[in-house]
Amino acid sequence: MFEPVPDQVGGSLVLSALCGALPLITMFVLLGGLKMRAWLAGLISLGVALVVAVALFEMPVDDALLSSAQGALFSGFFPIMWIVINAVFVYNLTVHTGHFDVLRRAFSKVSDDQRIQALIIAFSFGALLEALAGFGTPVAITVVMLMAMGFKPVKAAAVALIANTAPVAYGAMASPINALSTQTGFDVDTLGAMVGRQTPILAVVVPLILVFVVDGKRGLRQTWIPALLCGVSFGIAQFVASNYISVPLADIVASLVSAVVIVGLLRVWQPSEKIRAESLVGAGSGPGAEEHEVRDSSSEIFKAFLPYAIIIVIFVIVSIPAIKDALAHRPFTLSGTDYTPTVVFPGLGDVAGAQGGIKFDWFPAAGTMLLLSGIITAICLRIRPGAVAAIYRDTYRQLATAIVTVMAVLGLAYVMNFSGQTGSIGAWLAGAGSAFAILSPILGWLGVAVTGSDTSSNALFGLLQVTTAKEAGLDQVLMAASNSSGGVLGKMVSPQNLAIAAAAVGMAGKEGEIFRKVFGWSIAMLAFMCVLVALQSTPVLGWMVP
Repeated sequence: MFEPVPDQVGGSLVLSALCGALPLITMFVLLGGLKMRAWLAGLISLGVALVVAVALFEMPVDDALLSSAQGALFSGFFPIMWIVINAVFVYNLTVHTGHFDVLRRAFSKVSDDQRIQALIIAFSFGALLEALAGFGTPVAITVVMLMAMGFKPVKAAAVALIANTAPVAYGAMASPINALSTQTGFDVDTLGAMVGRQTPILAVVVPLILVFVVDGKRGLRQTWIPALLCGVSFGIAQFVASNYISVPLADIVASLVSAVVIVGLLRVWQPSEKIRAESLVGAGSGPGAEEHEVRDSSSEIFKAFLPYAIIIVIFVIVSIPAIKDALAHRPFTLSGTDYTPTVVFPGLGDVAGAQGGIKFDWFPAAGTMLLLSGIITAICLRIRPGAVAAIYRDTYRQLATAIVTVMAVLGLAYVMNFSGQTGSIGAWLAGAGSAFAILSPILGWLGVAVTGSDTSSNALFGLLQVTTAKEAGLDQVLMAASNSSGGVLGKMVSPQNLAIAAAAVGMAGKEGEIFRKVFGWSIAMLAFMCVLVALQSTPVLGWMVP
């Protein structure tokens, strides 16, 4: 049986850790330094991981290749990309029918104040999109909507990027938490609960930052009430949902609650001065004024919101304990009973620590439920079967590079974990002792800043966090969750998200200008998260750890 040891390379822990870090260094240099495309950088880094595993960590070639295959197929494509593909498919259906434009106009009629629009569209609706799709989707969509409301390009991009923080850890039906669970072995509910005692605190602050970015000190002074209520309601709902209802539904519940709170407030309160367009101070008409000429019927507005209602209803139904238990058995799953993985990935039985059992819940999987939601949506919106098939095919083409990227990164993570590369790095970092609690969120931030994905960051560093925590005597669940919570703050500065935002506002090639707008906020919130995690690792806030 192949069983790696921390000092595998030359009997030296330091040398082994440095060699084990080569795949990560390769990815950082290719993405951050050479600006290489993510899918190509991922494949090259995977190749480096395989070479290091075989040549330096003495892992058998077949085990190395099978490890990468398991990561790519049974973590990268399913369930992660299976969720993203079908979530984007639902969105593309609404674009095809024109109901996405109806949805945008409906939001504009809730309030014509840009500060309130930033809260409703970028924060609340963006969180709903993050919950359903993630992986840059909310930034791409909300930026376009904000531009239509009269926001200047750079400000629209900055608002969308900053808003896409608090909900990221539960994005794409909690894909980052699922990836973290796969890598660490901890239960999804436990990890989701711990993250739910970190990111909701961020949620309180983010809306206040948004109104400040939109309108400076005046915006903060005039709209701090809706901003604070938006953040507090989102944070409380995210905490309650992640700890007591359902981890995959955390952002859906939080986004809807925060939106309802803002809409309810606007019925009894309005800002003393309305900011409708960038070029105007105070009341006036903006570039989006032509939207008022389009009057959508109640039926069309209902249809615009219908896909999201269908998704919520389906996920609530499959979360009912009796139904959830029934779907955990054959033929709805190939994982046996009681959620125990029984499908053995061929050839990895002789690798110590390898996950020989694969949890393959094909029917109750979040991606399958989203596909079912898309089919029901197509029926309700009366889209022809041929058009539905074409939209689904085009969705795969649209996400082709993202699919390759995620599969490559997850394949790399599995090779590093099974070969012992991750263990060597973790054993070396454990030398920092209790001070590692401060470094933990920074690792997550760095992973997302480079890969653009909290899911990928958790796949890369999840086991590393747990290994290091064990050696340093820190709580393993806390450190694992901190990787995800710290990672959400790297989302706004990742090259991929900056490129998405720049392209959406017609500023391709000027990502640096947007980067300068958001970098300071990213670092400030990361510093806050580091302090929070450090305190949670001590008796001061240790009571927050489940």
